[in-house]
Parts: sequence; structure tokens; C-alpha cells
Amino acid sequence: MSEHNRTGLTLGKFAPLHAGHQFMIETAIQEMDEVILVIYDCPETTDIPLPVRANWIRTLYPQVHVIEAWDGPVEIGDTPAIKRMHEAYILQKLEGRKITHFYSSEFYGDHMSAALGAVNRQVDPDRNTFPVSGTQVRGNPFDNRKFLSPVVYKDLIAKVVFLGAPSTGKSTLTAHMAKQMRTSWMAEYGREYWEKHQVDRRLSLEQLEEIAEGHLEREELLIKEARDVLFVDTNAITTYMFSHYYHGTATPRLTQLAVDAASRYDLVFVCDTDIPYDDTWDRSGEVQRFVFQKQIIADLKMRQIPYFLLQGTLEERAVQVSKIMRTYHKYHSLSECIMKPNR
Repeated sequence: MSEHNRTGLTLGKFAPLHAGHQFMIETAIQEMDEVILVIYDCPETTDIPLPVRANWIRTLYPQVHVIEAWDGPVEIGDTPAIKRMHEAYILQKLEGRKITHFYSSEFYGDHMSAALGAVNRQVDPDRNTFPVSGTQVRGNPFDNRKFLSPVVYKDLIAKVVFLGAPSTGKSTLTAHMAKQMRTSWMAEYGREYWEKHQVDRRLSLEQLEEIAEGHLEREELLIKEARDVLFVDTNAITTYMFSHYYHGTATPRLTQLAVDAASRYDLVFVCDTDIPYDDTWDRSGEVQRFVFQKQIIADLKMRQIPYFLLQGTLEERAVQVSKIMRTYHKYHSLSECIMKPNR
């Protein structure tokens, strides 16, 4: 590196990364030859894991060198001792790298830049360009989503999928829960596609792959408008199972989408077969419903995907879902959520 290179440093929790942060990072990128960003682990502030927050920056700004600060100081304040603690930590993390400009919009810009021997580059300290803060976004991500990149916002939304054989009430329950929680929901794309493209009630291997791709694309669009949670009717694993039922195999791409679906959804609910079978022309009969239901549950067990079985009327199932949702948090372990007392 040339001694005349301009190297900028910024740091923070980015909990979550918002437009104000992005403005500061983009300003540094425009002005500097190199930009280093230190991002702190801060479980006292947010449950979003450090790698998730770091990945936002790496995805949006691949030219920025991101340093994950797992062992950084948690104390925040304007006392001499706290300042020295943060300065010593950052100098240790930099491992001798020379910083010419320190970017921030906070009070600590003055003492940190002095410790670094760098220019104190303040960016929009009064929040005039982007009137937003991390506290504000954490309090209400949905109303502040205009300040969030889609890359960030989708990681704030819990994805909840309803599975089950045909005629087990998935579509009705998905729409009902979305209305109850004032959020968006993803209808089963496969049914819409099947009605348009089926020939003698069959689809080709390639068409089944198209269903899974199309479903995923629509999910990604709907996440942008979801409030806290996106409810989803069916996923790529079900499409994969239909492919094996009709063809005895699946395309490599559909197989991979099914693998990806195993970790894509935060909560999985299976609608049981304890409701009357609706024998419409597009279905294969009640006997096949029971067989397919057993296969779905077996597949979930083989993939080691935790799930909740829903039984009873629509209202009873909705109560079961609501009870779980009240204790669920996207970045807590499922066992921790289950063991919480109901409120």
C-alpha cells in the first residue's frame, strides 16, 4: 500500500444497518482509497447475530474490509476510562494499519480520531439527510422500512410456512393468520401454475422446477411488505415431493431448492388431516391425502426440521399458531421460545 493512500475507518453496531449508516459508508467509499469497518457484537442491544449484520455490509459493499469485533467493550459513555478502553481496543484490532480519516456522526469521533492520528470526518451528525436511528428502527421496523435496504429488511422478518397434504386447510389458515397479524402472505403458487399449465392433470419435471422458482421469487417480493412475519402456504419441499410422486425423480435445481427450504423458514406448521376432505376435480382422493400427509411428516423428520402439528377447526388452529407466535423470536432458539411462559 502506498503511504499516500487515504484509508477511512468507521465502526458501530449497525443494529440494524439503515440509510444513515449507508450514507456514511458510501461517503467514505467515495472519498477514500480503502475503507475499514469494525462491527461490534452487541447482544445487549440486539438479538440479530453479528454474522448476519456483518453480511449486510459485505453484500452491499464488497469493497469494504469488515472486521467482526466479537470481544469489543460493551460500556458506552463519555468518561475518560471508557474512551481509553475503546481507543485501545480499536488500535489492537487494526494491528498497526494506518488510518487517515475516521468516519462517524457521533461524539466519539473527536477522541477516536485523535487516538488514531486521523481526520475527524463527521457525516450528517444532526441527522438532517436521513432522520433515523437504530433505536427508532428497532422499535418499529415496518414503519421505518423506507430507511432499510431489502437486504436488511428481509432478515428482520420471520418466515412461517404451513405444510400439509392437499385439503388440510393450509390456504385458509395462511390467509387468516396474515389478516389477524396485519401482514402479507404468500399463496400457493403451485396451484395457480397447475391450473394454467396442466395437461391431463400432469406437469413436466421442468414445470415443477418452475413452480418452486416462481414461488421463491414471489416470496422475496412479499417479504418487503411484511410486518414482522410473512406467512407462506407450502414450499419447495412439497413441490419436490410432488415431483417424485408423479415422475419418480426431481431436477437437480428443484432438489437443491428443497434442500435450501429446510433452513429458509423460521417456523414450520403442519396442518393435519382431521378436517373433512374437499374432493375437488384437481385432487387425487382422500386415500392419497393420508398417504401424502404421512410422507410429508416423514420427510420433515428425515431433514430434521422441527414442526408443530395443527389440529381442530380453523379457529382452534389459529389459537395454536398465535400461542406459539407470542413467545417466538426470530433469533432465539426454538426450545427457548417453547419454554417461555405464555402471556
